[in-house]
This record gives sequence, structure tokens and C-alpha cells, in this order.
Amino acid sequence: MGDMANNSVAYSGVKYTVKDSNHGDFGITLEELRDLMELRAADALHKIQECYGDVYGICTRLKTSPNEGLSGNPADIERRATVFGKNFIPPKKPKTFLQLVWEALQDVTLIILEIAAIVSLGLSFYQPPGGNETLCGTVAVGEEEEEGETGWIEGAAILLSVVCVVLVTAFNDWSKEKQFRGLQSRIEQEQKFTVIRGGQVIQIPIADIVVGDIAQVKYGDLLPADGVLIQGNDLKIDESSLTGESDHVKKTLDRDPMLLSGTHVMEGSGRMVVTAVGINSQTGIIFTLLGAGADDEEEKKEKEKKDKKSKKQDGAIENRNKAKAQDGAAMEMQPLKSEDGADGDDKKRNNMPKKEKSVLQGKLTKLAVQIGKAGLLMSAVTVIILVLYFVIDTFWVQKRPWLAECTPIYIQYFVKFFIIGVTVLVVAVPEGLPLAVTISLAYSVKKMMKDNNLVRHLDACETMGNATAICSDKTGTLTMNRMTVVQAYISEKHYKKIPEPQAIPEKTLSYLVTGISVNSAYTSKILPPEKEGGLPRHVGNKTECALLGLLLDLKRDYQDVRNEIPEEALYKVYTFNSVRKSMSTVLKNSDGSFRIFSKGASEIVLKKCFKILSENGEPKVFRPRDRDDIVKTVIEPMASEGLRTICLAFRDFPAGEPEPEWDNENDIVTGLTCIAIVGIEDPVRPEVPDAIKKCQRAGITVRMVTGDNINTARAIALKCGILHPGEDFLCLEGKEFNRRIRNEKGEIEQERIDKIWPKLRVLARSSPTDKHTLVKGIIDSTVSEQRQVVAVTGDGTNDGPALKKADVGFAMGIAGTDVAKEASDIILTDDNFTSIVKAVMWGRNVYDSISKFLQFQLTVNVVAVIVAFTGACITQDSPLKAVQMLWVNLIMDTLASLALATEPPTESLLLRKPYGRNKPLISRTMMKNILGHAFYQLVVVFTLLFAGEKIFDIDNGRNAPLHAPPSEHYTIVFNTFVMMQLFNEINARKIHGERNVFEGIFNNAIFCTIVLGTFIVQIVIVQFGGKPFSCSELTVEQWLWSIFLGMGTLLWGQLISTIPTSHLKFLKEAGHGTQKDEIPEEELAEDVEEIDHAERELRRGQILWFRGLNRIQTQIRVVNAFRSSLYEGLEKPETRSSIHNFMTHPEFRIEDSETHIPLIDDTDAEDDAPTKRNSNPLPSSPNKNNNAVDSGIHLTTDLKKSATSSSPGSPLHSLETSL
Repeated sequence: MGDMANNSVAYSGVKYTVKDSNHGDFGITLEELRDLMELRAADALHKIQECYGDVYGICTRLKTSPNEGLSGNPADIERRATVFGKNFIPPKKPKTFLQLVWEALQDVTLIILEIAAIVSLGLSFYQPPGGNETLCGTVAVGEEEEEGETGWIEGAAILLSVVCVVLVTAFNDWSKEKQFRGLQSRIEQEQKFTVIRGGQVIQIPIADIVVGDIAQVKYGDLLPADGVLIQGNDLKIDESSLTGESDHVKKTLDRDPMLLSGTHVMEGSGRMVVTAVGINSQTGIIFTLLGAGADDEEEKKEKEKKDKKSKKQDGAIENRNKAKAQDGAAMEMQPLKSEDGADGDDKKRNNMPKKEKSVLQGKLTKLAVQIGKAGLLMSAVTVIILVLYFVIDTFWVQKRPWLAECTPIYIQYFVKFFIIGVTVLVVAVPEGLPLAVTISLAYSVKKMMKDNNLVRHLDACETMGNATAICSDKTGTLTMNRMTVVQAYISEKHYKKIPEPQAIPEKTLSYLVTGISVNSAYTSKILPPEKEGGLPRHVGNKTECALLGLLLDLKRDYQDVRNEIPEEALYKVYTFNSVRKSMSTVLKNSDGSFRIFSKGASEIVLKKCFKILSENGEPKVFRPRDRDDIVKTVIEPMASEGLRTICLAFRDFPAGEPEPEWDNENDIVTGLTCIAIVGIEDPVRPEVPDAIKKCQRAGITVRMVTGDNINTARAIALKCGILHPGEDFLCLEGKEFNRRIRNEKGEIEQERIDKIWPKLRVLARSSPTDKHTLVKGIIDSTVSEQRQVVAVTGDGTNDGPALKKADVGFAMGIAGTDVAKEASDIILTDDNFTSIVKAVMWGRNVYDSISKFLQFQLTVNVVAVIVAFTGACITQDSPLKAVQMLWVNLIMDTLASLALATEPPTESLLLRKPYGRNKPLISRTMMKNILGHAFYQLVVVFTLLFAGEKIFDIDNGRNAPLHAPPSEHYTIVFNTFVMMQLFNEINARKIHGERNVFEGIFNNAIFCTIVLGTFIVQIVIVQFGGKPFSCSELTVEQWLWSIFLGMGTLLWGQLISTIPTSHLKFLKEAGHGTQKDEIPEEELAEDVEEIDHAERELRRGQILWFRGLNRIQTQIRVVNAFRSSLYEGLEKPETRSSIHNFMTHPEFRIEDSETHIPLIDDTDAEDDAPTKRNSNPLPSSPNKNNNAVDSGIHLTTDLKKSATSSSPGSPLHSLETSL
């Protein structure tokens, strides 16, 4: 890494050379700091001792106080930012509008149209030399003098409409990008970090951190800058993102004090002095290299650039994208503002496993493939029939010779036929689909911000609509996370409310005060209320705040104790983690003796207590049966009222004995003396029971997964309405759950999970592993006919694996740690369960919007294609001209997607069950509507086409010569056709067969505007469009007829909805999802290029409308790129061979420090299934056979599964046969 950083000086050091003189102010230069931060462990210590003495020497040179921090004087901060750089990595430039236009032009259908238009233009200007026109047959009748002047109009008009389509598409992409950049910056502004300035602990935006700041780091933080440790308690860091080493690194002053940006704090807390920020930090250096490397690769990457558009949307993601460092180590990007990460993504995309597509995208891709094939076929047939008819008629029937001078005229005919064919294709291909999806998702994401949902991955929004289960945390999500101690068991008395301080023996009280004040993170504080009469503010860990609140209620001040015993004076701290479920702090007394204070989950800490403080404050013996009495008489009653119980204890080590072995925690934290047991209440949020009722009505099961005691959990679950009295649902503890799901060998069995999860409602005292196991078990289950779609909420670092595994992970915006936010798809900015219900509503709305759009679009498609096809075959000329078709296409694609995709959600969405993964996009009801309306429209159009001249008493427009002026007859056909589409757009607003299609129409201003706007433009086109649009003016009467026939669709719609769908068994549904969306890793290994099912079909020649599809994929490619680049060791579930695999991954390695607590069963041996990653040297597992069997089985089953969905020609197929 050292050499890597050195060459980067070339790039990022340049701008600092000028200012070198400036470093005079500080006793240390930017270069020195950079060189220092490149060293690790012993080398770094050596360098610090040699050059600066110790960390405090660095602080002095940086002019900062290790305890007070910087003064916070703006001039000083500004100067530091100038000398040492800002904590900011410059983002990539966004695409310019012109680049987006160029991208939109790549659309194959548009290219074909452009070519056709240019050929048509060229031919119209080409005058055949002399030659007797009559020799060329009946072909070229028409007003001779007009031909030269007006022949070009059609070509020009086509080009113009192509320009319109391109501009609309480009503008859409551009605004989308802008929106996501806005979102991006919003996320970045919200990201804060705790620093000490002027002796005050404050939170500042990450970008404001400067060199010399003293930052407080704690469990769950993602470090925003490089620094050197000043003081730490039990600090363990996961540096896998920089080094690829999966073990947590212990950071201590005497062994390894270097803290690097982009790494995660997995345990403990501490303070560091910031020594490098922005592009000078380890992360920044690698970024700069990537940025520089990226420019050289620009040319090579033009191809990949197309995906780039997609990546950009990913602005919504806190850009901690990963990129590949040159030494193969995975390097995790900072939350510093940078989109450079995307470059790294490109390089890495090629060797990342592909994530399964989102449900909706899979269905759409398949549908688009089917429609495109049909369209291609129809347009080819149209062209062939026209050409054959013309050739046979001219040269066979009329017996004409082929004359040289007539060739241009014949070619002009062929070009006209070709244009007609292309327009049929253009109308048939639903290029509005991707647009509708984008608009719908982007619109929803924007609106969801208002509902406190910050969506980080676009497709999470739509997946949420399919959710069938929500596994929710208790604390902070279902409850207010405003903890208060309401009961206590002190000196052998159970107080139902907080006692007066006089009632407690002085000795007990002093233990209590010191124990609580010292044995809690010093970052937890109670501050005065912000507003007069408000509640005091709780800062830091809420449970600790409740205990500190207890001291204030007992009229004692914790701050005095903390001032007396500052954090540096603590001898050793065993910080809280999910395995210990307790926290302990060791103090060294002046006489050389030690005292340890411990607090934690009551049943766990009580097991280690051998004494208890009696009513006079003296310790007395505490036997196992006394313990059982306390559990029955104190802990269970407290828990059954929904209180969280915490036990406080201490132990003394006398001075004479040899110093204990501090690293052996199990021997230290035992033989304790119990001081008190407190019951902490966390009231249920008032709006939660109602939200849970809505979920249950909508067919979503809510489960509570909590680390709390089972009685507490059950009581809260009853209050929330997760459990109802008299129902037989399961409430299990983590241990019991593990016992039930594992076989004799201790392996997890899916069948056993399947017996439990359908009834399980509460999982208490659960470890992170249990949460992950449950989520994975539900997702992989095949018991129910639909695959379950699971949403999970989490706030702690330990929830990472479950959040990642879930279909949708919700992280808490306020209480959540950075690691949890990183692993999530949606961040709840108000930590409230009701926001999840809002997300469900929006998700279902996205799905419905797309179905509405499909219903409208397919009706138009069917009609337009049939009309163009039959018209062309019978009258040798499409009744709808190329330009008119493009206009219809614009209405039905771009504008309709805007109108129908922005329908706001209604409460009624929550009254139906989830759609499930295999529910087709186009239901029977929709199919009935599509075919019914198509029938009406075809009847009207054909009547007008073949009998229109008699009805309206006008000239017949059929069989018009090549350049004849537009006829009224065909104009009426076109106008009526458009009117029918307009009114049908109103019909399309309802897809479940509702009668009232106007309901709530005025709530959607966009819809009304578009319908009205289209109507006005149509009037302009018909009255003034003239030759370019092949329209002639119509009279008022003809207009009224057109509108009347259009309105007929509304009445016809009522008629259709009267027919019960159940009688129409013959109707097929369309747009099913891919039945098995898993693609096993073997296939990925075979062909690294990403080929999905749709593309495989495309490769066989129909690349024509591929680009339209591409736009749909763009949406989700964003997500793939991001998902694949985040945590890359944590593969997507589909490629994991062992249920416990996630534990081999560094981010979430849970060290089982207390082997005798069977929280994580001894199956860790089978963790390291063969999922090696590029550079992560994972420890090999002792349990070899397991793995072989395990992954072997998976391999064969997976292949069978997906071989069904692959075609015989695919690499997968050959792979399966060889297997």
C-alpha cells in the first residue's frame, strides 16, 4: 500500500506544493502526516516515538488539546482546511445534457427511423431524368407540381418527431440524475460525527472535520478520517475494507494506535486525533488513484459507459461504494462526497456475482421480450406483403417491363413500405415501459422522503409492495426509545416506583452511583430540554440514559463522579456487545486494589452473582435458590409488565493478590455482588398498534425480534397487537429457537425452521445470528405457495447480516449505526414503524401504476398494429401515417407514463393481500379490459376506414397515389383513434374492475394537465398540421363525431366491467416472473459477461428494440452495481452455500468470547464454506466434510433449478449436461 500512496502524491499532492510555506504554522507537514498514516502497528509506533515522542507530541504540533479539542475558532478551522485539505472527495462530473441526448439516440428503433427518413428525404429531392411517367404504370399519379416541394415533408416530420422523443428521454434522464444528486447531498449533510471542540462534545457534519480535531469513536461508527488513538476502551476495528483481513484488529496505545478512514468500529470506544482528511486519507489516496486510472480507461470503457447512466442514479446511495485497490484489497469508500466510486465499480462489475433481478424488473423484461418479438414479426410481415403486392400488381398483372428511368420511383415506393413497417414496429415496442418504471419509482422515492423513508436502492421501493413479513426490532421502532427506570429491587426491597434516596442504605447508594456513572459510555448524557417545559434530552445509549436518569431521580449527580474519574483513568473496559449482553469497567484504587462494576441483562448477570447487598448495605451470600426466587418474584413480574430488566453488580480484587489476567474475561466477570435490579420502561409508540393492524389487514405478518427478556417481549407484543390473547402463536427465546431448528449434529435444517416460522411471532433474547437465521429461513422456505418477501428493521451493527439478507432492509435514521445504514435499502428518518406501512403503500402503488400503464399501452399497441397491418395489406397504405404513429406513440408512451405513473396511493391499497412474486403483471381483469377495448376501437376504426366516406359524404381516401394531398377521410380515422386513446386513458386508471373511473381524478394534477394538453395539441395537429402530419382540416360536426366515438370507450368500459372475469377462463395472464430467479454461481463463473434470460433471447437476432429494454435494466443495474460493490465478501444470499456463511465475513465476525453461553451454537465450525473472495484469506475450516457435502448438494440442486429456465443453447445448459 505504501508504494501505492507514493505514486498518488503525483496526483493529489500537486496542489499543495505551492502552500508548503504555510506549514510553518504547524510543527508537522501534510507530507509527514501522510507518510505516518501509511505505516501500520509496530512501524507506526516506532515512527511516532522516534519523531514526536507520543500521541500527545502530535497533538502539540497540531496545536490541539487532547481533552479540550480545537478551540472551534472559524479562522483556525479555515486555516487547517487550507493547509491540510478538507474532508471531502470531489465527486465525478455529472453527464452533460448533450451526452444524455447522444445516449438516447443510441436507441435502435430510432436509428432505423432516422435512416428511413433520410433515405425518404434523399429520394424526394432526386428528380428522375425525363422519361415518360406513364411508362411506370399507375404508380405515380398525383399532383406533379407539388411533388418536388412537398415530398420532403414526411421525411422531415419523422426526423422532427425523433428529435422530440430524444429530447424528452434525455430531459427525463437529466432531471432524474439531478434529483438523485440532490438526495445524495441531503444524505451527506445528515451524516454527522462526534468531535470535541472547546471542551464541548458536539456533532458536526463529516465534511467539516479538520486535521487536529479530537473525534470520539464508538461501537458502530464508520470512521470518517484517519487518526491516531489518544485513549481507547476495548477498541476493536474491522479493517477488512482496507486490508482484506477478516479478523478484528485490537487498537491500543502501546500496540497499534492507527485508525483509518472507511473502517468500522466493531467494539469499544475511544478518542482519536484526526491526522488526515479527504483526499489525503487512506481512502482518499486510493480514490485519487482510481480517478486517475479512470481517465486512461475512458476509451476502453465507452461500452460500460452506458451502464454508467444507471450508476449515477445511485447517487441515492451514500457513496461508500467500494472500489478495487491495485493490490487486490477491497477498499471501502468513505461517506465523503464522491461519485468516483462508480469507476471502480465498472472495473469490478465484471467479476462480481450478479444479483437476482428485482421481481418487477424480471416480469417487465420478459413481457417486453414477448411484445417485441410479436412486433418485429408483424412489421416484417407488413413490409413483405406490401412489397409483394406492389411487385405482382405492377409487373405481373399490368405486365410492365422494369424501366431504368422508373427505378427511383419504384425505390420511393419501397422506402414508403419500409417506413410503414418501421412505424408498426415503433408502435408495437413499448419503449414507454422503462420510462413508466423510472418515473413511477423516481416519483415515489421523492414522495417517500416526505413520509420519512429515505430510499437508498430504487427497487426496494417496489419490493416493499410485495412484502409478506416484517421482522421488526422492539426498541425504538415499536417503542418510543425514551427509556425510564420505573421499578427497582434495591437492598432486598421491590419498589414499584422510584424510592426516596433516604430509603436506601448510604453504602448501597454509593455503589449504585459510582457503578452507573463510571460503567457506562461517557458519551451517554442527559442534557437540559431544548424548549421550556420539554423533556430532558437523552444523548447516547438510551438504556444508559435511563440509568443516569435514575441517579438524577435519587438526587445524585453522575457528572461529579465522572469529573473525579475521567475516562482516561478507567483501567479496563469490557464494552457491551450482543454476545456478552453486559458491560463491565475496572477501576484501580489508590491502594493497588481493583474494583469491577458490571451491568447487563438481569438473568445473565445474576447467574454470575454469588452475593447480594442486604438491607443494611452489607453483602450476604446469594445461593442459586435465592436467585430462582428473585427471578420469579422480581424479574418475571417486571418483565410481564413490559419492562426491560437490568442487573447492576460489582466485585473487588484485594490489593495483596497478584494482578488478575484481564484478557480472560470469564474469570474476571464472575463471583459478583448484586447491587440492584432495575426495571426500565420503554413505552409503546401510540401510533404503532394501529399501524400493525393495517399490516395484518394487508396480509403482512409482523414478527418481533428482540434481545430483550421473553416476558418483556411478550408484554410489549400484546400491547402492540402482534399477539392477541387466546391465539396459539409461538414466543421463543433464542436458545429454544436454536434447539428446535438444529439436528443432532448442530446443523440448521430448513424443514425444522419450516415447522416453526409460520406460527412464530416473538423471538426474544435473540443473537444477531438468530435474526439472520430466521430471515434466511423464511426467505428460503417453500411451505407456502408464494415465496415469502421479508422486510427487516435494525439499528445496531449486529443487525447488518439480517438487513443485508432481507428483501428490504430498514435502518433507523436516528438510532441506527453507520454499519446498519450501510447494509440497508431504506432509512427510516424518524425511526417509526408507521413509516414502514407508508413504504408498503408506496410499493404497492408503484406496482399498480405500472399495471395501469400496461393496460393502457397494450390496448393502443394491439389496435395500432392491427390497423396498420390490415390497412396496409388491403389498401397498400397504412391508414395511420408514420408521423401520426409517432405522435400516438408519444401520447401513449411518454405522456401516458407520466400521467399514470404519478397516481398518488390510497388507503384502499392496504385492504388487499400482497401480490406475491409469481403474480403476473397483467391479470385476467386487465386482459379482459385490454381485449374488450381493443375490440371496440377496431370496430370503430374499420367502420370509418371502409365506410367512412359514405357516412360523412366525403371523398374516398383509400388507394391514394404516392404524393397525394392528405384526405379528410384518413384524418377522421386518425382523429377518432386519438380521441379513443384519450378517453381510454381515464379507463386505465382502474385495474381491479372498479366502476368509478373518475374517482380521485382531480387529486392528480399531472394527469389532468396531460389529458388536456394532449387534446389541445391534437386540435392543433389536425387543423394546422397539413401535409407534414398528413392531416386536412375537419369541420365542427366531424370533430363532434370523433369526440363522441371517443367517449364511447367510457360507456363501453362500464359494459366490460359488467362481465364477470370468472366466466372468461380462456383469457391468459401475461408477464409472469421468471419462475426460478436464482442463477447459480457456476453459471457466473462460466460466462463472466452479464447475460440474463432476456438478453440471451435477444442475442438471437432481435437486437432491434434491445435498447428499449436496456432502459428498464438501467433502473436496476444501479442497484446491482451497488449491492455487488458493498460488503463484497457478504455475497447475496443466492450464492451462499451455508446458512452461517455470513459469519466468515469480516464485517460481522462475532467473536464468541464467552464460550459457555450457548448463544451462538458451536456450529461456527461450518462457517467457512468455500466462498473465498479475491483477497480475503479466510481461515480454513476444521469441519471440512460438512462443507463438501453442503456445497455439493447446493450445487446440484441449484443447477437443476435454473436449468429449467435456460435454453438449450445457453452455457448453463451445456454445463448441466456435463455435470
